[in-house]
Amino acid sequence: MRFSLRFNNDLPPAEYVRLALAAEAAGFDQFWVSHDLFWRHAWTILGAVAQATQRIQIGTCIVNPYTTHVAEIAMAAATLDELSGGRALLGFGAGAGDFLRWVDIQQTTPLAATRDSLVALRMLLGGGRPVARADGGIDLDSGDPVRLARWTREAYLRFPARRVPIYLGAMSPKMLALIGAQADGGLPLLLPPEHYTEVMGYVADGARGAGRDLAEVDVAACVWASVSNDRAAARAALAEKVAYYGHAFSPLILSRLGLSHADLTEIERVAQREGDIARAAAMVTDSMLRVGVVGTPVDLLPRLEWLAEQGARHLSFGPPLGPDPLAAIEMLGREVLPYFGK
Repeated sequence: MRFSLRFNNDLPPAEYVRLALAAEAAGFDQFWVSHDLFWRHAWTILGAVAQATQRIQIGTCIVNPYTTHVAEIAMAAATLDELSGGRALLGFGAGAGDFLRWVDIQQTTPLAATRDSLVALRMLLGGGRPVARADGGIDLDSGDPVRLARWTREAYLRFPARRVPIYLGAMSPKMLALIGAQADGGLPLLLPPEHYTEVMGYVADGARGAGRDLAEVDVAACVWASVSNDRAAARAALAEKVAYYGHAFSPLILSRLGLSHADLTEIERVAQREGDIARAAAMVTDSMLRVGVVGTPVDLLPRLEWLAEQGARHLSFGPPLGPDPLAAIEMLGREVLPYFGK
């Protein structure tokens, strides 16, 4: 079993160094940081983490081709990999349409944009370069087409780069299938955790269609977690995340929780327009909190055990982790990882 931690990019940079060192000491394998708009910059944070740690892999969770061109993403990933001694991971995806609209970016053809960007990233990080075609697309040295732009032969990295593993962040059926078809790994948000079996069905379909062995794809069972020996404090921490991000939940996620977008409309207004997260969090119900795992380490085990029984080989704990993330990391390392044989 592999274990990872995921963090939002809403903490002071020095905090991530402290958290990454604790994660490494606790036995976690990977450390991911998000790149949400108008918060702190993930690449900068991960650069600091790279220099402070020795073993743990580090990655973005996730970057997208709408706010950052794939050439820039490849440059950043290769540089982070160089800085970390080969420990970089690239978490990539289409991004969240709700947040992109804040800056008037339309998420046009997200599946095609993600698929084509993945091909371009593979080319760039593999030391390749494009060959322009008459129709405006490009042919890779391998012969696969990608229609991103009219790139020229000058579009290549000028320094040696390792083939950084690419993990796709995905939620829709077709994007989940793309994990199985083309990615090294996947970061599907399991909201709620019981969404795992359906998610893996789509990933398996993609792998089968591409003639790949699903065992080659590192699919992280990404759950929202809030752990503390103080159950009320753990609940409050998860409620804040639901209040901030709940409006972006897909209809599928909401239906699994027995909810609709209408149930979150007022919470969104208070959290996003008024900026009153505390009041919005107080409006979050127990049904909404089923989106993640919450409570003491022992409280988390039944739903995590279920994931393992369904075949999960990678458990990934995401924000908020708990009212005290550092204490949560230590508790998970002491009481949960050993339970699964780490």
